[in-house]
Amino acid sequence: MTLYIDGDAFPNLLKPVLLRAINRLEIPTVVVANKRITLGPSKHITYILVSAGADEADHRIVELVKEGELVITADIPLADRVITKKAHAINHRGEMFTAENIKDILSMRNLMQGFRDCGEFTKGPAPLNHKDVSKFANKLNQFCNNPKAFA
Repeated sequence: MTLYIDGDAFPNLLKPVLLRAINRLEIPTVVVANKRITLGPSKHITYILVSAGADEADHRIVELVKEGELVITADIPLADRVITKKAHAINHRGEMFTAENIKDILSMRNLMQGFRDCGEFTKGPAPLNHKDVSKFANKLNQFCNNPKAFA
């Protein structure tokens, strides 16, 4: 299994947690971004730099990901595309996107985007905190130790 990371806007708080997991479990990992980012030293990480288009990193991830693999992203439309390929997606707060929940989450995202496009001011998500980091670490560990449980 390969782990794919949507590197655009990847939170710094998660980098050490993710790096430890990658090195401990020896997970082949691909970080895709349109700007140079680094998680830290690891022989298990490959970095792919894409051109600076709005969804270029997303397109490359969807092109590369295979059934059963995991993508870490907060991008809901990307998560939807990944799930369509029968892969898995988890967000920065440790919440799994699934075939059962992604359409509802995508609909809510599109509704809120519609409000913003009409000039409404909506609150974004709360800042990432240490509880979120812990939840992310736990869910990532659960998935990596038993990916078949998420099938």
